[in-house]
Amino acid sequence: MLRTFIFYLYFFPVTLIFSFIALFISLFSQNKTHSFVRFWGRSCLIFAGLKIQTRGTENIVLDSPAIYVSNHQSNFDIPIIYAGLPVQFRWMAKQELFRVPFFGLAMKRSGIIAIDRSNRRTTIHSISAAARRIKEGTSVVIFPEGTRTPDGQLQEFKKGALLLATKAQVPVVPIAIHGSYQIQPKDRWLVKGGPLHIEVLPPISTTGLKSSDLDALTQKVRQQIAQSLEGAKTNG
Repeated sequence: MLRTFIFYLYFFPVTLIFSFIALFISLFSQNKTHSFVRFWGRSCLIFAGLKIQTRGTENIVLDSPAIYVSNHQSNFDIPIIYAGLPVQFRWMAKQELFRVPFFGLAMKRSGIIAIDRSNRRTTIHSISAAARRIKEGTSVVIFPEGTRTPDGQLQEFKKGALLLATKAQVPVVPIAIHGSYQIQPKDRWLVKGGPLHIEVLPPISTTGLKSSDLDALTQKVRQQIAQSLEGAKTNG
């Protein structure tokens, strides 16, 4: 209970303050904004009494943009990825979130990419626009499950999430988050302690892939993450 109290006492006011500062920094550099928000992610874990390890950093793509695809276990996944993934990246977010006063502006200024899902036409258009951003040098992180796992098990991946990869023709790098669900399951507010790490898995080339290859690509990425999670259970 003390861990939870300390975390929330820190999280809410500091996140608001960080948002104002990040908005100001974004006027000058999105990369510096990202570096600043990485500090926010690390501080959230510190005040929750958590330590994170990153494994497989040799698989991070440094010579081109990439799409980092992660499982989604809890609300802690965003600070976990900020703290544990040592590379510049941007998030994908629903268009509706950009309409939230102040936070929407902060998201736009920090380089977060909007996806409009109001209908099929606007979805395809926004994915194409996102693919252009990625080709121009912007790496992104996506959660293809679409939402946090309700039971700790890896959910099915939405194929549309990886459609972006076939359009951008950049490497897909699977990421497995370990331990986040045990720290704070979905719809729970208590924060527990426990081991926590992320594993960056070997990149998957998308060169030459088309939309007809989407099913196979989706299953390949999911399988790599599933094997990492299962291996941790076996070894644990």
